[in-house]
Amino acid sequence: MMRLALAALMSVMLALPAQAVLPDEVLNDPVLESRARDLSAEIRCLVCQNESIDASNAQLARDLRILVRERLVAGDSDQEVLDFLVARYGDFVLLRPPVNQATVLLWFGPALVLVIAGTVIFLRTRGRKRVVASAPAALSADEQARLQALLKSDQD
Repeated sequence: MMRLALAALMSVMLALPAQAVLPDEVLNDPVLESRARDLSAEIRCLVCQNESIDASNAQLARDLRILVRERLVAGDSDQEVLDFLVARYGDFVLLRPPVNQATVLLWFGPALVLVIAGTVIFLRTRGRKRVVASAPAALSADEQARLQALLKSDQD
C-alpha cells in the first residue's frame, strides 16, 4: 500500500511542469512577481526554442527572466517589456508572434501544406478510380488469332 502511494506521488510530481525560476530571481512585490511570471510564460527561450523562459533552465532564459523583472521594477508596462524584447530579438522571442508580413508563413504555412497535400491526394485517387473503373478494350481480330494460336500450342 505504501509503495502504491509513493508511486502515485512520484507520478503526480513528474506530471507537474518544472518551473525554472530560482528563488533569488523572485521579486518581493507579489503584484510585480505575478506580472513577471505572466510575461515569462509568453516569452520563448531562445536556446530551447519550444519552451518559455519561465520553464527553461538555460542561462539565457535566466538572464531574460532577470531582465523582465528589472524592466518591471523600473516601471515599464507589460507591453513595453515585450516591445523591448521584440526590438532586441525580433518576433521570434514571443511564443505567440503577431501575424504580419514576416510571420504569415509561420501562421498559415502548415494549413497551406495540408491543403496542397489533400488536393494532390484527391486528384491522384480520382484519376486512379477512372482508370480502374474503365472496361478493358476488346481484342482485335489479329490479337484473337494470336491468342488462339498460343492456347493451341500450350495444349500440344
